[in-house]
Amino acid sequence: MKQVLVGGQYGDEGKGKISSYLAIKDAPEIVARGGVGPNAGHKVLYEGKWYSLRMLPSGFVNPNSKVMIGAGVSVDPEVFMKEIEMTNTDGRVFVDKRCTTITQKHKEEDAAAALSKKIGTTKTGCGPSVTSRARRDAVLMQDVPEMQKYVVDVADAVHKAKDVFVEGSQGFMLSCLYGTYPFVTSKDVSASTIAADVGLGPTSIEQVIMVIKAYTTRVGNGPFPSEIEVEESVKLNFQEYGTVTGRPRRTSPELHWEDLNFAAQVNSATQIAVTKVDIRFPGNEGKTKYDELTAEARMFIDQVEAKLGVPVTLIGTGPDAKHIIDRRDKML
Repeated sequence: MKQVLVGGQYGDEGKGKISSYLAIKDAPEIVARGGVGPNAGHKVLYEGKWYSLRMLPSGFVNPNSKVMIGAGVSVDPEVFMKEIEMTNTDGRVFVDKRCTTITQKHKEEDAAAALSKKIGTTKTGCGPSVTSRARRDAVLMQDVPEMQKYVVDVADAVHKAKDVFVEGSQGFMLSCLYGTYPFVTSKDVSASTIAADVGLGPTSIEQVIMVIKAYTTRVGNGPFPSEIEVEESVKLNFQEYGTVTGRPRRTSPELHWEDLNFAAQVNSATQIAVTKVDIRFPGNEGKTKYDELTAEARMFIDQVEAKLGVPVTLIGTGPDAKHIIDRRDKML
C-alpha cells in the first residue's frame, strides 16, 4: 500500500507521532519525506527518548524501513548529517539526486528578506532555495560531493516498492496555494504535492491520512480565528512551543470547521487522525481502545466524523508513539 500523511491545520498537528506509529505498525519498505525542507519540525517520543527532526521522516523508528527524502524537498546537508547521527540510521537513509541544496547564502537571504519579520519565517533558507530552483540556478544533491553516499533516485525506489509511507510537512493552512497567503510556507503542501515530491502520481496513492489536533495552534503571524491569550492557553494545558523556532504557539480552543472541510476536500482525505485528545479531555491518557475513552471524548470524535464526512481511524491519547487508538479496521 502507498499512503500519504498530511496536516490539516497550521502545522504542529502531531504528524510525527502518527507517522512513527504507522511506521512501526505497518512496517513499510520505505518511509519517505515530502514537503518544503528543514523549516518544519517533527517531534517523536520513541522508547523513552525524544527526537526533534527537521529533515528525516519520523518513520525512521522502524529499523527495517529505508528512510528517503523526495526530490521536492530542499535539503540542508548539515542538518541532514546531524539527524543521521542522532537517529543512528546511517546505511538506510537516502536523498533524491534531484533535491535542491540549501546553502549558507540561502539562509542569509532568508534572514535578511523584507518579509522575514512580517510573516515570521524560520530563517532556514527554504524560501530562497525554492526561488533558486525557479531561477534555475540551484545546486542539486547530485552535485554535492559529501552527499554522494546518500544520493539515489527516490522516485524509482518508491515505484518499485510495494509498501510506501509518505510523510508531509507543514500544515495545509500554510500551503502557498491554499493557505493564509502571504503568511504561508514557500510551496504547496497538499497531498497531491507531497506525493509528487517523492515521485508518486495521483493514481498510485491508496490512502490519504489527514492529521488534526483536538484544538488549533499556529506559529508565526497571519490570521488565526478564535485566538486566546497565552495565560488562558496555559490554564487549559493547551500551550505549546514551536519545534524549530521555540516560539510560543498561538492557540485557539476551537476547531475551524470551514477550514477543515476545505482541507479534507482538497487533500482527498480518506482517513482522519486526531491527536491530543488526552489534552483536551483529561482522563484519556494512554488509552488504546475506543471504548476506554470518556463519553465526552467519544462524542467529540463523532462530531469530527459528522462534520468532515471522513472516518476518524487514529486517535492520539499521549505523547508516545504507542499511545494510539487504531480504528482502521472499521474501513474494511
